[in-house]
Amino acid sequence: MGYAKNGTMLQCFEWYLPCDGSLWRRIAEDAGKLADAGFTSLWLPPATKGAFGNQGVGYAVYDLYDLGEFDQKGSVATKYGTCAEYLKAIEACHTAGLGVYADIVLDHKIGADEPEIIKAEECQTCNRELPVSGEEEIRAWTRFDFPGRHGKYSDFTWDSTCFDGVDWDDSRKKSAIYLFQGHNWNNDVNTENGNYDYLMGADIDFDSEKVTQELTKWGMWYADRTHVDGFRLDAVKHIKADFYRDWLSRMREHTGKDLFTVGEYWNPGVSQLEDYLRLVNGEMSLFDVPLHYNFKAASDDGYNYDMRNIFRGTLTAENPTHAVTFADNHDTQPGQALCSFVQGWFKPHAYALILLREAGYPCVFCGDWQGIAHDGIPAVGTQLEKLLAIRAKYAYGAQHDYFDDCHCIGWTREEYGMAVLLSAHGDSDKKMYVGRQHAGRVYTDALGNAQGEVTVDSDGNGLFYVKDGTVSVWLQKQAAV
Repeated sequence: MGYAKNGTMLQCFEWYLPCDGSLWRRIAEDAGKLADAGFTSLWLPPATKGAFGNQGVGYAVYDLYDLGEFDQKGSVATKYGTCAEYLKAIEACHTAGLGVYADIVLDHKIGADEPEIIKAEECQTCNRELPVSGEEEIRAWTRFDFPGRHGKYSDFTWDSTCFDGVDWDDSRKKSAIYLFQGHNWNNDVNTENGNYDYLMGADIDFDSEKVTQELTKWGMWYADRTHVDGFRLDAVKHIKADFYRDWLSRMREHTGKDLFTVGEYWNPGVSQLEDYLRLVNGEMSLFDVPLHYNFKAASDDGYNYDMRNIFRGTLTAENPTHAVTFADNHDTQPGQALCSFVQGWFKPHAYALILLREAGYPCVFCGDWQGIAHDGIPAVGTQLEKLLAIRAKYAYGAQHDYFDDCHCIGWTREEYGMAVLLSAHGDSDKKMYVGRQHAGRVYTDALGNAQGEVTVDSDGNGLFYVKDGTVSVWLQKQAAV
């Protein structure tokens, strides 16, 4: 029986990449090598011009139509390069057989060209539904004219009527959350802080028909200009659910493509993720944030963590077809607001759990693949490289789980007779079934952590073993990795 090649995504950036405009060129140069390493798709960082020009990571969005083409915010290029280089990088990825997912940030705008005087009421920080003042005039940065673009691609001007609120009154030099007169925070958003519509900057009003029409027009333009294969959607819990439900439907209709999409809904509770998936009618997948936190807990607790529970309360367990699994990302790396970095000793365990099992669509973090120079964090290295190759070649077929010990868990995949063991503490072994068709075959640990050989018996079982705190992936001795 044949199986479709396992999909594996690479997040191609981390927070502290150099601001040298080289990323798009490097991706174009490395596309073939990344495909050979086992990746099938790349998640690229935001390509749109941000408020900090070529110094910003891309989430402080200024002009959605400027992909590094216009002299705005102090530069033509973004942190990652020019528009022409971005398009060449996508073309090179396609030539190498890689899908490309664009990072889309539509929640807010930052870096307005002019302020406006607006009536607004200040809201409580911890409950945005409750005012702490009456309406008063504030000076808010809400007018976006994009003078460097001169109306090319779109002459739409953003002003205060396009936003619900801001967090800065420039007249008083005061930081607070302000809701504009005549506006309400959007519904069907996360209920943290009473209503978590507001995140940062000038908060886009998704109840405005002219705004949603412009964002739909922009999405079609972006898809036509870049030919990307899908999207990573930023901060979806702050945007009313029916916007992306309808927007994605329109994008797919317009392009005639499936446009795989994963949303970032940052919440450790799986019920929250499932509720959101229902609201968007399953039009996207979500990152499995609860699984990331399980990895973090396991790496911190070590001996005291019960490995049998590693998938408890996760999207991978409850809704695997809509789960994008990951160990870490640019928000969880050291120094960031959501810092919850999985300890290095457990990284091979985490990647074995997302790369070698049936459930979920795994995403490898650039900081694990290449290291994080800013913090002196090395790449996971050979272990991760081998796990990727094993996923591409051997992680297929019926899966049998052996989650029967708090310190050691394992599973097998029948097609090529793979057996995986993870130890959080102590040496261990398990008798595991790899399939009668593999009887008599000799196995070795492809990761090299456990020495020796195992011969599969006539019933298709082998007594496989793993060393303290390591991962072993047992494959037939002749298997090439």
